Amino acid sequence: MDDDLVCRPVRPEELPAVAELRWQWMRELYGTPEIPLGDFVPRFVAWAREAEATHHCLVLVRGRRPVGMSWLAVTERVPFPGAYERSSGDVQCTYVVPEERDRGLGGVLVDAVLERAAGLGVERVTVHSSERAVPAYARRGFAGSPHLLQVDLRPGRAR
Repeated sequence: MDDDLVCRPVRPEELPAVAELRWQWMRELYGTPEIPLGDFVPRFVAWAREAEATHHCLVLVRGRRPVGMSWLAVTERVPFPGAYERSSGDVQCTYVVPEERDRGLGGVLVDAVLERAAGLGVERVTVHSSERAVPAYARRGFAGSPHLLQVDLRPGRAR
């Protein structure tokens, strides 16, 4: 990683830039979002502040500019005898701006998220990955499981 690039937890004043990263990512995938950037940013920032106890954002910063992000969403799990405080995590929204890609920076973010999860005592971490990123997650120990299932409940999706 470059000397002028730092991976660390997001600072409150950086949340608008992180919101812009999220908006930019959606624009790359689906075209310009219907919600204008100026409307999205304050709503995203409000959400991030309200969710900070369960959603941990790590950023890659070059100089003063966030150029990548990854989130760890932590969910409490039902206790069992002998283990009352349990949690699991989910890697969400790992994104690096196009001009910084293909240098392993997404992996730097995922490593930081996994380190954060371990520090929080999370039992397991999942990810819903793009096809392109699967090898990067696999290199970090992620593997498919016949026991982890999902159903898509969005309108118009077959069940």
